[in-house]
Amino acid sequence: MGLFDAALGSLFATPGAASTAQPPIAQALESLLQQHGGLGGLVTQLSQGGLANEVGSWIGNGPNQGVSGPQIAQALGSGTVGRIAQQLGVNPQEAGALLAQVVPHLVDHMTPGGQVPANGAAAPPSDVLANAVSAIARRLLA
Repeated sequence: MGLFDAALGSLFATPGAASTAQPPIAQALESLLQQHGGLGGLVTQLSQGGLANEVGSWIGNGPNQGVSGPQIAQALGSGTVGRIAQQLGVNPQEAGALLAQVVPHLVDHMTPGGQVPANGAAAPPSDVLANAVSAIARRLLA
């Protein structure tokens, strides 16, 4: 396991064995979704930020197109990525790289029917987000 994998693993770990707290990445993703008014708002922001083709692949049923940290940072804005970096205790470049790995999986996981759900304007309940983060962790850390 490389250094990035170890760092990624620590962001997916739940703090404290008996704790009910969310992993740091789940907290950051919840904040990101809330900031954009839910999945629909995040998808719109990313699409309008130059990632429309990539986002379409994440929502669709085919393979997900990859993005880079700088692409995510440009689409979301440096302020948003900076806040997430602070939440996670990493620098903005690392936060951008992490988001580039996680956001495609998040959108893919939360659009299983190939479209943004009707309630996509609302931030998902914590248990839905926790399930999504668990699924993402299994994919990325396998």
